[in-house]
Amino acid sequence: MVLDGKTVIVSGVGAGLGRQTALAAARDGANVVLGARTEANLKAVAEEIGSRAAYAVTNITSAADCDGLVSVAMEKFGAVDAVIHVAARDRVFGGLDGADLDLWRKVLDVNVIGTMRLTQAALPALSVRGGSVVIIGTQAAFSPTLPQAAYATSKGALHAAMFSLARELGPRKIRVNSVVPGWMWGPNVEMYIKWTAQSRGVPEDEVKAELNAKTALNEIAEDADVAEAAVFFASDRARMLTGQTLFVNGGEYFR
Repeated sequence: MVLDGKTVIVSGVGAGLGRQTALAAARDGANVVLGARTEANLKAVAEEIGSRAAYAVTNITSAADCDGLVSVAMEKFGAVDAVIHVAARDRVFGGLDGADLDLWRKVLDVNVIGTMRLTQAALPALSVRGGSVVIIGTQAAFSPTLPQAAYATSKGALHAAMFSLARELGPRKIRVNSVVPGWMWGPNVEMYIKWTAQSRGVPEDEVKAELNAKTALNEIAEDADVAEAAVFFASDRARMLTGQTLFVNGGEYFR
């Protein structure tokens, strides 16, 4: 088990990627500390994991909440070895023309500043014996397909921040890497496929087949596939990897 004896914080634990990441980390031996705004989601995932799980209701825009999440990890498990950043605000659609830039600011506050807040809160614990910070990005920051300019911009900023953090934190043996999903089969894409099928008057399978056809493997990734990449970066199997980006997209986009 690649995370045996380690403690991993996962933010943004809901029904999709956050849950899959937490379950994968626990399966591979980790103590898992869950953060999200909705306690019902946290409780449900913690119950799935059992005694090696703890949680705290966490809004990552709050410094106090971020400190509290790290404190839960230290109090229950005595360490923090990795932080996997899944929490994000992604439901602001449209481009720049006519955009409400106050909404852009809210997206940036969650996705960029919030991620930095939680990372900053975890630095003292991560510095004790080194560890890993894993940022979940988006392919939209490299090759946009939907009108989500604010979301793509925020994730592009995180990608740039990764390089600076990798250089800054490397002397403490803290690694910083990014996992970049493309289309990802999970609750959000399921809703997108259902909406698109209804609006076009076609079967849902037809819309899904169109997405699959964009990839070299003729299949879009699942939440669980992205979770596996995040767990790899969190583990000692990636001990000499920092400042790196791993695309999990079935070969839809090459870089």
